[in-house]
Amino acid sequence: MIPPQFEYYAPSSVDEAVALLRRFDGEAKVLAGGHSLIPLMKLRLAEPKALVDINRIPNLAYLREEDGYLRIGATTRTGDLLDSALLRKSYPILTDAAQEIADPLVRNLGTVGGNVCHGDPGNDLPACILALGAVLAVTGPTGPREIPAAEFYRDTFVTALEPTEILTEVRIPKARSHQGNAYQKIEKRVGDFAIAGAAANLVVDGAGRIETAGLALTGVGPTVVPATAAAAALVGEVLSETHLANAARLAEAATDPSGDLRGPVAYKRAMAGVLVRRALERALARAKGGS
Repeated sequence: MIPPQFEYYAPSSVDEAVALLRRFDGEAKVLAGGHSLIPLMKLRLAEPKALVDINRIPNLAYLREEDGYLRIGATTRTGDLLDSALLRKSYPILTDAAQEIADPLVRNLGTVGGNVCHGDPGNDLPACILALGAVLAVTGPTGPREIPAAEFYRDTFVTALEPTEILTEVRIPKARSHQGNAYQKIEKRVGDFAIAGAAANLVVDGAGRIETAGLALTGVGPTVVPATAAAAALVGEVLSETHLANAARLAEAATDPSGDLRGPVAYKRAMAGVLVRRALERALARAKGGS
C-alpha cells in the first residue's frame, strides 16, 4: 500500500529536530533506519503528519568508551555492532544480538536507536541493554535527561520517550574485569523475530562467586521482561545446576507470553527458561575468560 501524504524534514541538529517535533505536537515521527516505521505507514497503522529524518545530524553515529560508559550514538547502524572489535571483546552480548537481527541489508541501514525505541517486544537489543543496566540519553524541549532502561519500556510499542523527545545515546556501564554476558534466542527462521530470547550479564569474583547479575527476556511478554527475581537469586552464589534450575524457574514465572504463530504460551514460557540457562552458562564462561 501507499502511505498517506506527509511532510518530510531533514534537520541538521538535534535542537532543530526537537523543534520540529514540538511544532507538530506529537503528530510527527522520527525517521532513522525506517525498517519499522515505513512498513507501518504503508499499512496505514501509522499516519504521521511529518517525518523528521535524523540521519543528516552529525555526531550521532559512534561507538566508544568514555567517562565510565560504553556510549552508542542513536544512528549507529546495527551492522556496526558486528564490526566492532571492542564489543566482541568486552560486550559480546551486543554482538550476539546484532547477528540475530534480520539480515545484512537490514543491519546495514537499521539503527541502534530505532531498535531500542520502537518498543517491539520481539526486538533483540532491548533485553540486552536492560541486562547491562543501561541508561538512555534523550533530548526534548526542556533539554537533556536520562532514562534508566529498567524504566523505559512500559507496554507494547509504548516507552517513556515523549513525542517531542529524541534518543541521542545509549550509555552502558563500562565493562569490568571478570564480567561476561550473552544473548540466546530461538526463532522460526534465520533473522526472524524471537520466539523467545534471554540476555544475561554477570560479574564474578576470583572464586567464581556472582557479584552482580542482570537478566531480561525477549518475546515472552507485552514488552521486554526484566527477570529481576531470577537475577537477584544468583547474587552471592557460585553458579551450579541447582542455581541454573532455580533461575530458569523464576524467569519463567516472570513471563506473560501470548500464543501466536510462533508458538503456544506453554512452549514460549518453557523456552524462556531454557534460554536463561544457556545465556547464564555462556555469560559465566566469558566472565572466566572463555568464549
